[in-house]
Amino acid sequence: MARIGIIGGGAWGTALSLVVRRAGGDAILWAREPEVVAAINSRHENSSFLPGVALDPSIEATAEITRAADADTVLLAMPAQHLRESTAALSSILKPGTPAVLCAKGIENGSCALMSEIAAEILPGSPIAVLSGPTFAAEVARGLPTAATLACKDHDLAMRIARMLASRRFRIYLSDDIVGSQVGGAVKNVLAIACGITMGRNLGENARAALITRGLAEMVRLGLAKGARLATMMGLSGFGDLSLTCNSAQSRNTSLGILLGQGVKLEEARARSGGIAEGAYSAQAVRQLAKHHEIEMPICLAVDRIINLGANIDNVIADLLDRPIREESDTSGPSVRHP
Repeated sequence: MARIGIIGGGAWGTALSLVVRRAGGDAILWAREPEVVAAINSRHENSSFLPGVALDPSIEATAEITRAADADTVLLAMPAQHLRESTAALSSILKPGTPAVLCAKGIENGSCALMSEIAAEILPGSPIAVLSGPTFAAEVARGLPTAATLACKDHDLAMRIARMLASRRFRIYLSDDIVGSQVGGAVKNVLAIACGITMGRNLGENARAALITRGLAEMVRLGLAKGARLATMMGLSGFGDLSLTCNSAQSRNTSLGILLGQGVKLEEARARSGGIAEGAYSAQAVRQLAKHHEIEMPICLAVDRIINLGANIDNVIADLLDRPIREESDTSGPSVRHP
């Protein structure tokens, strides 16, 4: 029986502990919050982050990260902006060669680093894999059918990790495109905020469909600029995750956008949307990467203007609608203004 340590006691980390158990593994979950540890161990429920879901009694929670790190593989399921801090805590206690599976979706503010770039820097002795795709934690936890991408440069290691996680209700597809599997998961969070704003502003289904489609083009541009493959961007960790997140108010990012579109102030919207909306933190980094790679990402830049620069939502929408006419497949050629 594989012993899997899950670092992060939020909704996703808790759902992954159930994934491990269904695949026949031994799950030990590290959580920062003492009340989460106590609830899981005594009541077999994470009432703080995943209420109403009964947990396997064999899942153990711990406040000691050294216990969770003593594992065959670790799943890093903390929020993206906390990855550097958490991997630093693991760097001196994780056994060399222990695979680290990145389960957070985001880009680090300031450094604009992907999660794999942070992990490679701080955990150089650990092989890296990325788990991504259209995976709402609550549905995974309830055992509803789900498919995800596991990206790893080492195919044999990817197969071993997949066997630790896969079951009839959690299907895994393999990839070696670590970059592409992360870009999709990070950018879709930013785009989901934009889609939520259209919903909150009652702009209609046509507008949301346009945002998803043109947002996919932005995701592809950044992915290709970072060295990803187009096929990855069109797969589960790209288009699949984008379509799920942008079409459901279950998404914290979409929920945040809906509240912003309804006129709720940012801090109140963050509090009311529940959990951490990763797109609100990744938007600035996406803007900086777009500038660095000299690519157009107008929808993501619009979200950054609203979230980080305090721009008026109606003015931002007007700017997007006033963009010049161009060929749909062209990202750099001449454009024509509206008559």
